Amino acid sequence: MESKANFTTSTDKCLLQSDELYEAGTLLIHSLKRNSFMFMFLRAVMGTAPDAGQFMALLLKLINPKKTIEIGVFTGYSLLLTALTIPDDGKITAIDINRSTYEIGLPIIEKSGVKHKINFIESEALPVLDQLLKDPANKETFDFAFVDADKINYANYHEKLLELLKPGGVVVYDNTLWGGSVAMPEDSVPKFRLASRDAAIEFNKYLGNDTRVQISQVPVGDGVTVCRRL
Repeated sequence: MESKANFTTSTDKCLLQSDELYEAGTLLIHSLKRNSFMFMFLRAVMGTAPDAGQFMALLLKLINPKKTIEIGVFTGYSLLLTALTIPDDGKITAIDINRSTYEIGLPIIEKSGVKHKINFIESEALPVLDQLLKDPANKETFDFAFVDADKINYANYHEKLLELLKPGGVVVYDNTLWGGSVAMPEDSVPKFRLASRDAAIEFNKYLGNDTRVQISQVPVGDGVTVCRRL
């Protein structure tokens, strides 16, 4: 049976909008199943897509960050990836408005022995970023940032993160292709997705014109954009 692309399939977080095509990626599936405690959350609609998570884990290994920040935690899949990758004395400032979703994945984080690396803050992100920037000692000290939060504020997060990141530091933005809707005619996009789709389009243009960063948009998951601060 042909699998039609839509906004509710199990591949909703992946640009490969066919279950058969997605499951055919055996290297992806088998490598993820090696870490079965992560695989538990792979189908969560709001969570980071598994192929994007796999890409991020590799990127983290290449960067070897020690001080990181994450905006938008949900159940903690991407947070766990980061915590498992950074050194034992590494630290993650993790910000989310909802602690209850973070606590869903917390037992897995604890079982993995990496909870001590995480400073979870239940809050909107902008006030926390502003608070960090009030202390000059925080500026240009972060190695890595990951953003998977409200799309309308991506540009605001970007401005503040550039002050916190070291030169050469990397920030990764999730959902920058928004289910492929950024390339669709407006009248073909479901109404509930329009605001975030429009915000993603504007943010992509914004990054494309930002001479302070080197960027690459990677077509994994829902689209991730990697920015290296120059």
